[in-house]
Amino acid sequence: MNLTKTIILNLLLAFSFQLLAQKEIKAKISGNIFNYQGDTMRLSQIVSNRYVDYLKAYPDDKGNYKMQGKLPAADYYVLRAGNAHINLIIRDGSDIQIHGDGSNLRNFNNIVNSDESVKLNEFVQVMQVYNYKKDSANRYLRTHPGEETKVNEAFYPLFYDFMAYRKRFLSENQKSAQLLPMLSVIEPDNEFEVYEEVVENLVAGFGESPSIQNVKAQFEQQKARKEKMSFLEPGKPAPDFQQNKPDGTSMKLSDLKGKVVLLDFWASWCRPCRAENPNVVRLYQRYKDDGFTVMSVSLDRDKERWEAAIAKDGLLWPNHVSDLKQWSNEVARLYQVTGIPFTVLIDQEGKIIQTNLRGAQLAQKLEQLFGH
Repeated sequence: MNLTKTIILNLLLAFSFQLLAQKEIKAKISGNIFNYQGDTMRLSQIVSNRYVDYLKAYPDDKGNYKMQGKLPAADYYVLRAGNAHINLIIRDGSDIQIHGDGSNLRNFNNIVNSDESVKLNEFVQVMQVYNYKKDSANRYLRTHPGEETKVNEAFYPLFYDFMAYRKRFLSENQKSAQLLPMLSVIEPDNEFEVYEEVVENLVAGFGESPSIQNVKAQFEQQKARKEKMSFLEPGKPAPDFQQNKPDGTSMKLSDLKGKVVLLDFWASWCRPCRAENPNVVRLYQRYKDDGFTVMSVSLDRDKERWEAAIAKDGLLWPNHVSDLKQWSNEVARLYQVTGIPFTVLIDQEGKIIQTNLRGAQLAQKLEQLFGH
């Protein structure tokens, strides 16, 4: 995905763009983009998966350009030069200069008079490199499941380095608009305090932005959900339940007391669940002799598809249950599940360790618990 969509589409407009009360602003963007083969440059936003253009410029034969005029609000925008994109934070009266090499504008550009835009783009570039390496590791593991230990040993230093960079970036950029891309690398369910800190700083630093108003509204929804889900906080007893296995016999969660249990809500029709299954299988095989097991609660309606998915994905553990009521599954309602995959990691005493762990975070937690 290109730089614009990473920052604008995934981060800002995942929160349904709303026509909030906005104060129109004036801004000017100018500079020199040499080696640019296009005839037009645009200042845009992405709304409902499409570009909305506000300002245009027509570079001369040396690449000099200038665009100025009114914008709907102080907010996040993107300068488009062909397929190249520069993310910008624009406030009322902004006079930003962007110079660069049009043949490789993403890597060779100089933003003047907007340090916050410079820092935002710097974070995005570091984040993209990290995400590329993480995705590469996950793709490799899907085809080489036997090399999990080797891959994890190689990836964990990258994970810790990026987490340290993220922490440092937050510390150095308090009350700043450039913190926005950090939201895409925070797991609100597992890092709510960090999530809250980032949102509070964004509101303090750029509260007039409609995008940040949407971020705040999304945060309030997450906060309300967290309060509603407080019964799943670490240390609380996991609610017990009883449900039937595919052969018609029943089992309880409490039957597994004495083991570390990953309670995994999934379904045969859930693509993200199916994509995560190989990782769960690897971890089960690695730690089952240490007292780790999985209890899978399916939100399927069709028994044959449920059983076929268990077989196809090689879900080796015997703890599979469902009442075949899909989203009305009694256990899902008990745990107030609103989306899958959703997991609850439970200790030997039946108390909650953490919720919504997947991928590298689940592997890291199990490594901490079992010491290898």
